[in-house]
Amino acid sequence: MKGIALKALLSVYKKDGIVEFARGLIELGFEVVASGGTSVALEDANVSHLTVEDVTGFPEMLDGRVKTLHPKIHGGILANRDLQSHFEDLESAQIETIDLVACNLYPFEDSPSIETIDVGGPTMVRAAAKNHKHVFVVVDPSDYGRVLSQISAGVDDYEFKKSLAAKAFSHLSRYDSLIASWLTTDEFPPTRMTLSLEKSKSLRYGENPHQVGALYKIAGKKSWLDSMELLSGIELSYLNIYDADAAWRLVHEFNSDPTVAIIKHANPSGFSISSSASESYRRAFECDPVSAFGGIVAINRVVDLELAEAIVANPKADVVIAYGYSPEALALLSSKRKNTRFVQAEAPDEIEVQIRTLGGAALVQEADRFISQVESWKVVTASSAADLNWSDIEVAWKVCARTSSNAIVIAKDRMAVGIGAGQQNRLDSSRIAIEKAGENVRGAVAASDAFFPFPDGMLTLANAGISTIVSPGGSINDQKVIDAANEVGVTLIFTGERHFKH
Repeated sequence: MKGIALKALLSVYKKDGIVEFARGLIELGFEVVASGGTSVALEDANVSHLTVEDVTGFPEMLDGRVKTLHPKIHGGILANRDLQSHFEDLESAQIETIDLVACNLYPFEDSPSIETIDVGGPTMVRAAAKNHKHVFVVVDPSDYGRVLSQISAGVDDYEFKKSLAAKAFSHLSRYDSLIASWLTTDEFPPTRMTLSLEKSKSLRYGENPHQVGALYKIAGKKSWLDSMELLSGIELSYLNIYDADAAWRLVHEFNSDPTVAIIKHANPSGFSISSSASESYRRAFECDPVSAFGGIVAINRVVDLELAEAIVANPKADVVIAYGYSPEALALLSSKRKNTRFVQAEAPDEIEVQIRTLGGAALVQEADRFISQVESWKVVTASSAADLNWSDIEVAWKVCARTSSNAIVIAKDRMAVGIGAGQQNRLDSSRIAIEKAGENVRGAVAASDAFFPFPDGMLTLANAGISTIVSPGGSINDQKVIDAANEVGVTLIFTGERHFKH
């Protein structure tokens, strides 16, 4: 039994293109059945159709909670056309087959509540996707045209139908993950995590040209990357985006004054806070001019002509990211730095959870954030806290926390003057930072992302001319480090808070 005509069931939240799709199906010989708001849209457009009630003979009930949950709907969708017994069952129950289901679900994240948890829609989609060999399931309006073309050409392409089914199950997975996240009240970390990723764009490649790469968005979450607009230059690469995120987040640790960070391989190579954005850029660049080449420049201001002139006077950056650009600044930058990407974006979103995949496993943690405040830090040597440059100490500490371990950052006049990152021991990081700081090391402050296990790392900094060192403390040898600091006259501050970054 095949019924009087091919049947299509339409029940969509996104109405884009649904009227044209329905008309196209009718032209191809389909009888259209529609539910709820979709029926209203078709009626307003004078598109002939049946309602779900016309098919089931049963009115919707429970304030709309039950509309399509009926054997005449799901029997028609789920029947296996390869089995004669299924046709016999349908004929006995006077059920006609349904050959196409178009359904997309309410965006739960826009208004999460018990009443916006759809039951009938996901059930229809799941049924059609299961029976995709015989039923077209369409959850994406952009597929309407391809479906009509396939039907019009008389093509029965199983791989195409399977791809529609895969998209349908992905659509359901996203929807269910949003609901599960909303309902989860466990303390972090929960026993089970549901995560749905939506592809934003394909990238030219991953970290290396032989690796495929893409950018995804976590369903239901806001990301500053959604607001990012490329104003000039070629598309951002995998590493451009990764480093741009590090740079953009770092400058937003300091929002009160013009701040510039230069990032290379996810680590700061330059950082400065000053009275103007152009001065901050000049000082950040001076920290490590060699590493600044091909780096990512982040500025928590709008780029004006003065800053643009400073940028083009120096070796090129791969990416410059800011709140915006004056017309004159953008004209100069795009003409002089054709290979640099100039992007504007809104302030970054807060990171709540970080997930790092390990093949078939994943490490999950709360995002690192600054818990302790400067007021709670302890001067543990025989020094007066009143005489210290707390502004430089905070700069050194926060930049250090966003630098790969083992990390040492030397700061002076609210500027990073030496950065040692990603070394296997703290001594090497100290030596690298000192070498980069040069003469600026005299009287500067230094930060270490973790405690000094022995006095040698602290003494290396002190002997170079560092006046103040801030670190978490917490080593079994803390007292030996404190005693050594007192002997050489260095002020040592403990924050009680470690900031490893791998």
